[in-house]
Amino acid sequence: MVSIDPTAVGKAPADAPRVNRFYFAAWRWHFYAGIFVAPFMIMLALTGLIMVWVSSTTELNGERTSVPIAGDWQAVSVLAEAAVAAVPEGVVTQYVEPRAPGKVALFSVMDGETQMAVLVDPYTATVVDQFIWGDNWYTFASDIHGTLLLGDTGDRLIEIAAGFGILLIATGLYMWWPRNGTGFGRMLIPDLTARGRGLWKSLHQSIGFWVSALLLFFLISGMSWTGIWGDRFVQAWNTFPADKWEAPLSEMTHEEMNGHAEHEVPWTLENTPMPESGSLAGTAGVTVPVTIDSVAAFARSLGFAGRFQLNLPTDETGVWTISHDTMSNDGGSATGDRTLHLDQYTGKVLVDVRYADYSPYAKMMAWGIALHEGDMGNWNLALNTLFCMSVMFIAVSGLVMWWKRRPAGAFRLAAPPMPADLPMWKGAVLVGLFVALAFPLVGITLVAVIALDLLVLSWLPAVKRVVS
Repeated sequence: MVSIDPTAVGKAPADAPRVNRFYFAAWRWHFYAGIFVAPFMIMLALTGLIMVWVSSTTELNGERTSVPIAGDWQAVSVLAEAAVAAVPEGVVTQYVEPRAPGKVALFSVMDGETQMAVLVDPYTATVVDQFIWGDNWYTFASDIHGTLLLGDTGDRLIEIAAGFGILLIATGLYMWWPRNGTGFGRMLIPDLTARGRGLWKSLHQSIGFWVSALLLFFLISGMSWTGIWGDRFVQAWNTFPADKWEAPLSEMTHEEMNGHAEHEVPWTLENTPMPESGSLAGTAGVTVPVTIDSVAAFARSLGFAGRFQLNLPTDETGVWTISHDTMSNDGGSATGDRTLHLDQYTGKVLVDVRYADYSPYAKMMAWGIALHEGDMGNWNLALNTLFCMSVMFIAVSGLVMWWKRRPAGAFRLAAPPMPADLPMWKGAVLVGLFVALAFPLVGITLVAVIALDLLVLSWLPAVKRVVS
């Protein structure tokens, strides 16, 4: 068996057995993908850690603020009047029910083009605090997490990085897989007696294995939000079909109810058109005059307990929307997801979408969101914290191993050697085409990199000296 020299550069031995040649190929791809992906993984893990702790401790807009319990809550209309009084000429667009006794009520009040968050004591109807909606660390971290503050360009870069992260997992597991008589036990448990690069490698591969399944889940579910694979493929195929509703449909979609950075609408409904008020459609709903008080009371009568959201009609065809879902941090169980739309004139229920109505992938996303955000309890918060720290360590340790392997005093990437006479280039192209069909943006990038590696880097001596 030809041994693998981790300091080797250039081409792998031509007489290496096929299994070693495949190892060299996997190592080379793992290296190139890792150099690109590592900074993104560190960024995603760090911003994810900030988001999960903010949402678990302070909530997105201060809904965990405590107030003294003093009798019964005031009517929602009275609380809304207090919120508007705090924002002169403001218009209430959303009410968020206190998540528990002794917590504040939250109102979204539009002051021109500015969305304000107003916290109101539900017992005394006094304003506790007010600030610009989303003016917090969660929003800042979310903007970086989703777009790198670069808009669509950042979204595309993150989508490519997430796709190459899946490639990292696949090649890493292949390289990690015990061979040459090495047992699983040695690979599952890091060798803490090793020193130098050997210790880094042992920690990298063991921790990488333990988090690989969860990382794969997070990458795929995260890509479901991206602009190409998520919005135009996965989300498009799993968007809730509005044509099953009898109510007339608006040109506005549910996505327009989202806040600045928060995705407050269930994933499967974001691209679904909203229903309109003003028709004879609907089933029995609010039977008394339709007001914010009667709609909130109707929600409670349906079993909406604790935190739920009530969106007010925004124009003459708008609807009342009652919702409780994991997407909004309303609760930790996706089975409790429910979204209702009521006609603003008749009070009839136009739409009632529950978890059972979701597609299988949408159900997975509902649970995945709760898991992402650490909504399932302290164990979930602890798991996410450990996971994010592990991902950052894997990225950093990979960069450390590369740095220790580089030739001293030379500006060279010191990429793992190109396998010599590897009879798999056609297979590589087929894999690239398959990935292009599954993840178009990632596939196009992968095919481009394969072509660059095979057709350019391998034939230009000056470039070869740098990347090899």
